Order: sequence, then structure tokens, then C-alpha cells
Amino acid sequence: MHTVNQQHYENFPVASLLCPPHLRSTVRAIYGFARTADDIADEGDASPQQRMAELQAFQQALHACARDEPADARWPHIFAPLGAALRSHRMPLPLLEDLLSAFKQDVANQDYADRNELLGYCRHSANPVGRLLLHLYGIDDTASLQRADAICSALQLINFWQDLSVDGPRGRLYIPQSDLARHGLTSQQLRQCQDGPAARLLIRELCDWAKDLMLGGQSLVHRLPGRAGWELRFVVQGGLRILERIEQMQYATLTHRPIIRAPDIAVIAWRALRMRASTSDQKAASK
Repeated sequence: MHTVNQQHYENFPVASLLCPPHLRSTVRAIYGFARTADDIADEGDASPQQRMAELQAFQQALHACARDEPADARWPHIFAPLGAALRSHRMPLPLLEDLLSAFKQDVANQDYADRNELLGYCRHSANPVGRLLLHLYGIDDTASLQRADAICSALQLINFWQDLSVDGPRGRLYIPQSDLARHGLTSQQLRQCQDGPAARLLIRELCDWAKDLMLGGQSLVHRLPGRAGWELRFVVQGGLRILERIEQMQYATLTHRPIIRAPDIAVIAWRALRMRASTSDQKAASK
């Protein structure tokens, strides 16, 4: 359950071996929809106006798909399987529209005033993915939805903080203005990837924020059934491991990205196996 540019949705559970076989085609359809929309927003050399027009056309194709009309000629490989998934699982259309609204925000390349405003972006860019997956498992209680939102927002933030050296040269910056001001930094400095003690302290605080969100949602792993719960364990521990790697590189993500290697996978697997449910989690899972 996660968040689509080259790295943006790399944690998305793309019909992995842990995904129940009867849901794999649907997960692929959701991923294909999100990845294609993100490519429209990010890839190539189109102007912002052209990207917005293409995303609008993509949204119209989504609406046509929801009305069970023939798949759009430009994206039949996306909307044919997505239409089947919409019909077979009655997926909530507004969640897919939320994803598109986030991609439009990326094209606008806006700054975010504070953490609440950035979380508002995450509510569109990341949280719909988790909610769609919970919908597929028939889970819709408030506590589970909130925990899914926390995990998805945390994963989105982790992607931001690990990708500062990549996003900056592209003119992208997701660090809230209030955090920058508190450390005496400017957007321009971060977009130019100017490393230094103040910037590293800022990144450390942002990573701590993402970690707190992840830990606040991690008990959801005990609510999801079977393979889905195990997959989410790996997702949670993978995100936490990236934060550890950022800490080990002394928060220097303005100069390079953290790297997850084979030994890290073993650590992630071991920690996933050791995740224990509290008494309240066990009661909730049994309902």
C-alpha cells in the first residue's frame, strides 16, 4: 500500500507474490492507471499547459470508463482492465479522481505552506492507494482507514526526503515553507541542493515526522487478512529501513539517495516476521 514517477510508486504492491491471485489483475489495473497518469505529469518535455490538457483528457477517459463506454483509443491498455476492475469490485471512483488531482498539483509545482498543507497533498497522492486496497479486502472501519492513511502518507514523505537530490534539479520541492523558515533556509537553496548543517537538521526532523506517522499506522498489518497483512509488514519495514539508511548517511539526501541492498532485504524480512499484535489489535482482527 503505497505511493508514481520513476520512484513515486516504486513501493506499490504490483501484483506481487504476496498479493492474493484473485486480486492481482485489479492491482495491476490500478497501478497502470496511476503510473500512466504520473508519466503524463512528469515525463518528456511537454509544457505545463500540455500536461494539464492531457491529464484532463485522461480524466474524461476515466469517466467514460466508469460509464462502461468503450475504452479510450489512446489508452485502451489502461481503461479496459480498469473498467473490468471498477465493475467487478465496485471501486470508488472518487479515489481514482483524487490521484489525478495530485498529478495536476505536481504540474502546477506549488509550494506547501505547512505540514498540514503537505498532508493534504498526500491525501490525494498516496492515501487513495491504501483505501482502494482496503476496499478490495472489504475493510472500511474508521480505525483501519486512518492507519492506512498514516502508512501511505509516511511512504509518500519518505519518498520525498530520499529524493531531494533528484527532485531539486527538476524544480520540485515538497518541504513545507514553515519548516524551511524555522531553519533559516529558502526554497531556492533546497532546489539547488545546497547541503549544510541547517539543511541536515531539517531533513532529520522531516524523517522523524515520517517515522512517527509510519509507527502510528503500523498496527494495520494485523488487521489485514493472510497475504495482504504479510505484504504490508514488508512495506512498513521497508519504509522504516529507508529512514535508517538516511540516518546512517547523516541526512545528506540533498547530495545522494539512500541505497537498499541485499542485506537490507534480510533485515526487513526479519523485522516483518517479528511484528507483534497488541491485545487490542488481536481483538480488532478477530471481528
